[in-house]
Amino acid sequence: MADSALLQRTELPRPNVSLADARIIFNDFYGFSGEIQELGSQQDRNFLIDTGDERLVLKVMRAEYPQHELDAQNRAMDHLRALDIGLRIPEPVAALTGEFIPQIEINGEYYWVRLLSFLDGQPLTRQKYLSPEVVAAFGDVVARVATGLKEFRHEGLDRELQWDLRRAGPVALHLLKSVTDQKQRDRIAKAMIMAVKRLQPLASELRIQPIHHDITDDNVVATPDASGRLTPDGVIDFGDVLYGWLVADLAVTCAALLHHADGDPFFILPAIKAFHARYPLNEAELKALWPLIVARAGVLVASSEQQLSIDPDNDYVLGNIEHERTIFEVATSAPYPLMEAAILEAASALPDEPEVTIVHPLLPALQPADVRLTDLTVTSPDLPRDSWADQEIDWKLLARAAMETGVASTRYGEYRLSYTKPLSPTPPATFALHIDVCLPGGTEAFAPFDATIVLDGHHLILSSPEVSLHLDGIDCSLEDGASVKAGDPIGAVAGAAGGVGGLRIQLCRDPDLVPPLFAKPQQSAIWSRICPSPSRLLGVGVDAPAPVSQELLDRRRKNFAKPQKNYYSEPPQIERGWKEHLFDVNGRAYLDMVNNVTILGHGHPRLADAVGRQWAMLNTNSRFHYAAVAEFSERLASLAPDGLDTVFLVNSGSEAVDLALRLAWAHSGHRNILSLLEAYHGWTVASDAVSTSIADNPRALETRPDWVHPVLSPNTYRGKHRGEGSTAAYVEAVAEKIAEIEKQGGHLGGFIAESVYGNAGGIPLPPNYLSQVYELVRQHGGLCIADEVQVGYGRLGHHFWGFEQQGVVPDVITVAKGMGNGQPLGAVITRREIADSLEKEGYFFSSSGGSPVSCVVGMTVLDIMRDENLQQNARDVGDHLKARLEALGQRFPIVGAVHGMGLYLGLEFVRDRDTLEPATEETAAICDRLLDLGVIMQPTGDHLNVLKIKPPLCVARESADFFVEMLEKVLSDGW
Repeated sequence: MADSALLQRTELPRPNVSLADARIIFNDFYGFSGEIQELGSQQDRNFLIDTGDERLVLKVMRAEYPQHELDAQNRAMDHLRALDIGLRIPEPVAALTGEFIPQIEINGEYYWVRLLSFLDGQPLTRQKYLSPEVVAAFGDVVARVATGLKEFRHEGLDRELQWDLRRAGPVALHLLKSVTDQKQRDRIAKAMIMAVKRLQPLASELRIQPIHHDITDDNVVATPDASGRLTPDGVIDFGDVLYGWLVADLAVTCAALLHHADGDPFFILPAIKAFHARYPLNEAELKALWPLIVARAGVLVASSEQQLSIDPDNDYVLGNIEHERTIFEVATSAPYPLMEAAILEAASALPDEPEVTIVHPLLPALQPADVRLTDLTVTSPDLPRDSWADQEIDWKLLARAAMETGVASTRYGEYRLSYTKPLSPTPPATFALHIDVCLPGGTEAFAPFDATIVLDGHHLILSSPEVSLHLDGIDCSLEDGASVKAGDPIGAVAGAAGGVGGLRIQLCRDPDLVPPLFAKPQQSAIWSRICPSPSRLLGVGVDAPAPVSQELLDRRRKNFAKPQKNYYSEPPQIERGWKEHLFDVNGRAYLDMVNNVTILGHGHPRLADAVGRQWAMLNTNSRFHYAAVAEFSERLASLAPDGLDTVFLVNSGSEAVDLALRLAWAHSGHRNILSLLEAYHGWTVASDAVSTSIADNPRALETRPDWVHPVLSPNTYRGKHRGEGSTAAYVEAVAEKIAEIEKQGGHLGGFIAESVYGNAGGIPLPPNYLSQVYELVRQHGGLCIADEVQVGYGRLGHHFWGFEQQGVVPDVITVAKGMGNGQPLGAVITRREIADSLEKEGYFFSSSGGSPVSCVVGMTVLDIMRDENLQQNARDVGDHLKARLEALGQRFPIVGAVHGMGLYLGLEFVRDRDTLEPATEETAAICDRLLDLGVIMQPTGDHLNVLKIKPPLCVARESADFFVEMLEKVLSDGW
């Protein structure tokens, strides 16, 4: 039983000290004056003073705490600062008397007082989200402090403290008398009893040393890194320093982290891994860690309830109690075997599990050759379109497969697409820890090993010391508690003889655990150890192969050209799409908010059918005579303004721009081309030459050929001239560039610009900019090229072509991307005389441009856009989305502006709205965090500080709202 003095201390209220009292102490005992405010504490009083030159913290403690314990705290800080452990540590400050811990009388009571230097920075308690890197930093901080204190000695470390996890059981039980909710009291008591029970056989092997014992999100201070992410770099509040279990120091930190975990106990694993890397734990300590975390959670909740009963106005406790209740909920939600294995695995100390002993087949009447397997994964050909959304699809496919031989089985270990959840911020449990078998009713079942029968309604368990077998669908012929030997009959599959029956089979190594049927992907490796595959019970291999995403990525990096980048440093393996959703091989659904190539959405059945029919008939090149090329060319010409009646068909936007430049050269007879700074037009030699975006090519501005003449970027948000009144200044810059060319004896061949500043973030051009620039260019003999590859084809919603927003008609239009919905397809639309100019250079030919398949794709895309009103959807959903994004700008200073229209939007992040300093690192971190929350998003712009928001035009309003809600969550909770 804990010492009575210790238990009495748990009932002490905070010192009766006011702000006025603190002011007197600062003045009379330390000689400081300034602005004072109270800081939170559970049993002390803490005050912060700002003298103008420095900030200091006054701690007022009850006299019941011995002075030598307080002195140990000061000396521990001195010790760590002297070691220079790479962390900021407070420094004790002496009173005017020279004492570091004077005792003073306040309001008729005696208290100890201490003054410490204040560490600038922020605690992380209110930061809802902590990245894995920050979680790991917590673990490293604890290890640094524990390593530094290892050789520290002081008599004040031998102390009785309610927070000492060696005494957690009796302390918690004493505190429980203050918990008025009987159900909650019982839950805490049960949790503490289980934790102590698991700790007892390990206690003798847990090392004891000086520990801080309170390195929590309240007691570290953090400063922002380059991305604005707060990273721990200082430790405060040494009030709980004592001789204690080394692993308890880490347990306290891990428990504190759980209220940031969003319900996932695996969230703490980076901290454990980082601690273990710096200060290795032994096996017993690793096994004790989770019970200690549970014990800490129980003590926290019980202590807060008890403190509020004696000090109901304690704002510090009131502010933390919900966090502590969350910590307790997460800590008690995870089974001990799961967390013990996860912790051992994080420390690379997980032993191999022995194979389960199977003596007799469960269903000997089954012939392995007769078992048909279903495929319920993301790559299954049996899940076309959105059939995965059918809640009965698993059993439907199982029954269909059983029609062949009478027996079919699902596969253990497959990530089922049928359990995906679109528009979910957390990955769903998709990993199957069981198998379902469809087989004739009445099929006899036999015990595969010696076991005891456990009946729970229709649920049958065969329990043995090694493993338990969980069965649903057996009419058991035995009584609860009966013993069976391997090979004994246990019953038959429910259902009439000759009819269809269903059987669910699952193994579990823990006899006290009722395992889940599915595991979340991040927990699947550990759960599969606890619930091994039951396939051997059937005598047939029914396990799904594990995804090999990392192996595939390694192969990509080995053989695929490095300049052809992929999104994200650790990209999900995407193998299926539907509308605006993408699915990785783990069954995780992502909202695709960046894919302007797939304009119709992913997996459109009408397009797939049209392509299949055409491939089955003919696919060749456009030199042959066939209907599709004439029909598609005609339809494209009809979409362009009057006079633009001639079409070239190519494979991509880069080829389209390249061809457009050749047309300008051929028609004008001159090579000088004007292009805009910050623009991107493609990757071919010519299209890259007129691209000036330094985000795409850091050397773009120094490597342009002499025929390219970049002009001032008409960026009305962060350009040289800002706002709608900047048109004249930007047009004048074009006029000056033309004059410069002609002064050097040259002549203008053409001008190329995106009709909306797409790659810069969807920024609209200044009003009437193109009309005035086009007039200038034509006056000097050049052609006007509108690059509509990204912004055209209905994406703006309010206009089919981007140039319509400026009220102009170009001489040449380039288009690609969305017009093929992912099929390589591009086009140049121009006037007949311009197209004919190319004849002077010979004929033009694109091997696949205008092929029958490409033309059918192009026409089907246009049909679907018309029939499904996708341009109208782009306008309606786009306007709604822009309004919601603009509303975020009212709340979050990092939001600088929302550019664009329809479904081509750019959300620009800045560190300062006056200087417009780009928030480049923050934008990258925000995109990574959005991926965690199920949203595909990428940065754009020369500073990579703009979210390029250009989803498929079929995106639903619900999906747009989900995107905004997840973005709001990131901006609110952190990244």
